[in-house]
Amino acid sequence: MRILGIDPGSVRTGFGVIEEAGSAARYVACGVIAVKGTLAERLRAIFSGVDEVITTYQPEVVAMERVFFARNPDSALKLGQARGVALVAAARHGIEICEYTALQVKKACVGVGHADKAQVQHMMRVLLGLSVAPSSDAADALACAICHLHHSAGTAAGRI
Repeated sequence: MRILGIDPGSVRTGFGVIEEAGSAARYVACGVIAVKGTLAERLRAIFSGVDEVITTYQPEVVAMERVFFARNPDSALKLGQARGVALVAAARHGIEICEYTALQVKKACVGVGHADKAQVQHMMRVLLGLSVAPSSDAADALACAICHLHHSAGTAAGRI
């Protein structure tokens, strides 16, 4: 099974692709879709970038963090819109989409639900055998993918 993890953002959207390798995960790719311009231009670029990643890596499922908190309403709205275009890009390809809370993602990857970004980056490096830690956005996306890999073996919870 090939899994695409997405960490959406209105300026930087992280992506991470892994494959199931027995009971472990095998790294395929990761990166960041960095966008500029007006909100509409950024949303179009996020959609195009996610669409291109899906076309290139052909995942069977997309895993994304479920957002339930934002520091201010404007940021929450922009994040919701970025998530929306990423979800539409996946839905356009008919790919299964699953969401997980930040607590679920961090617990599955770090073992602690309140891990910081540096811990997530370190664990992605260790778990996937990478020579360097991925950027924080890419690491969060890889963590979403690994979380799905762990949860897909047991439960269908989180599917939308």
